[in-house]
Amino acid sequence: MERTLVDFVKALRTAEIKVSPAETLDAMHAMDIVGYEDRRFLKDTLSIVLSKNPEEKEAFDTCFDRFFTFDKFSEGESEESDDWGDGDASDDGEFDPSGERSGEGGRGSGQGMGGGAGGDVEESEAGESSLTPQSELGQMLMRGNKTEIMIAIAEAGREVEVNQIVVFTQKGLYTRKIMDAMGMKGLNDEIGELRAHGGIPQKRLSNVLKNGRDRLRETVRDYVERQFFLHADEKGKQLREELLKKVKLSNVEKRNFKDVHEVVMKMAKKLIAIHSKRRKTFKRGQLDVRKTLRNNMQYDGALFDIHWKAQKVDRPKVMCICDVSGSVSNYSRFLLMFLYSLTEVLPKVRAFAFSSDLGEVTRLFEQSDLETAIAKTMRDYGNGSTDYGQMLEDFKSHCMSDVNNKTTIIILGDARNNYGDPKSEILREMYDKSKRVIWLNPEPKMSWTVGDAEMKKYAPACHQVEVCNSLMHLERVVGNLLRSAS
Repeated sequence: MERTLVDFVKALRTAEIKVSPAETLDAMHAMDIVGYEDRRFLKDTLSIVLSKNPEEKEAFDTCFDRFFTFDKFSEGESEESDDWGDGDASDDGEFDPSGERSGEGGRGSGQGMGGGAGGDVEESEAGESSLTPQSELGQMLMRGNKTEIMIAIAEAGREVEVNQIVVFTQKGLYTRKIMDAMGMKGLNDEIGELRAHGGIPQKRLSNVLKNGRDRLRETVRDYVERQFFLHADEKGKQLREELLKKVKLSNVEKRNFKDVHEVVMKMAKKLIAIHSKRRKTFKRGQLDVRKTLRNNMQYDGALFDIHWKAQKVDRPKVMCICDVSGSVSNYSRFLLMFLYSLTEVLPKVRAFAFSSDLGEVTRLFEQSDLETAIAKTMRDYGNGSTDYGQMLEDFKSHCMSDVNNKTTIIILGDARNNYGDPKSEILREMYDKSKRVIWLNPEPKMSWTVGDAEMKKYAPACHQVEVCNSLMHLERVVGNLLRSAS
């Protein structure tokens, strides 16, 4: 059962429920105390130990129901008939390998055949006793115990690592692997032998085993399918997210924008959590040893009055300037999306957009939903020929007075100026007045000096110049920005 619990914890982690090794040990101890005869009691117990908030509780319930799809904790209760596809499960949880129901051919429902399990294989006319299978899998099917069979399927699934299933097309592959691990070859050989060289009783037994094999295969397929939705569904989602982080934003199709937005929100929440923890750690500052000792001399050295050095954590003031001209519009879209999602962490963000004339879109982002804000920004500022010189002049006229040594300026653009005056001296002024100037260029470095690109002139007036054409790049840049604020 410990192995089952370990696999369950892996499934929880896949479903983005954080479970530490210590919590896993606590769950094992809890299982030793409460046992696993009562499924509902076990579920409630593990939920208390492993889920820590309402969101995780909901995810835990779903994961538990998917993982423990067969109630093997209570052997005295009747089992769900649809697990076996016969629609007529017995009260003692047995499986009828013949696949026939009571009233159809005279066979009792759910009764195993042979092997002392109440089988109903008729004796031959010569008075021969009922036959029993020789293969281990055949004997298990004839015993007809659902719990035994489901446990065998689960053990075979662990043996072939069915939890590593990634795509739905692997369903058939893992079904065959599990069947083989359970002894399918021996069963098939026995069925073939009974048919080829046996009389009427042997052929009757071969038919029963064949029906049991077919029903077992269907059950294994259902088990693999449940494992797919338990493991691969989340794995596939995680894989897509990792791919979206790494892929060039210019290659992201419109139909994937929703997925990208979800990734961005997760990245933002992650950075929010990191930054919040850091702010909490440094909220009081360092211990002021001298003042503490001086003020506690009257207490004979007992430290009743603790003093801390004041330490103000100043959140960064960020000005983000985005080139939204046609060549870099996709990159700008995602940077604006990312910064829009970070407003809780970076409340002092001012956003600007331009192709030639510079315009501030901060209030637009504050008053509109994300899609509306981005669409309007692209519509209002995305038309026209790119002119970085004009953008810098507009920034100097309207915004330079707001720049100080606590300001971080982020510029996203390819620095392609259509052979106009780059006005790099204005960028130098921004460099001198601000805390940092960061330039994020979506083009590879080899293109920074080709054609009308002015990156060679702009780079010396920047504290940091980075290639940035993926969400992973954006996450790193903003993460560094938050760390510097602490």
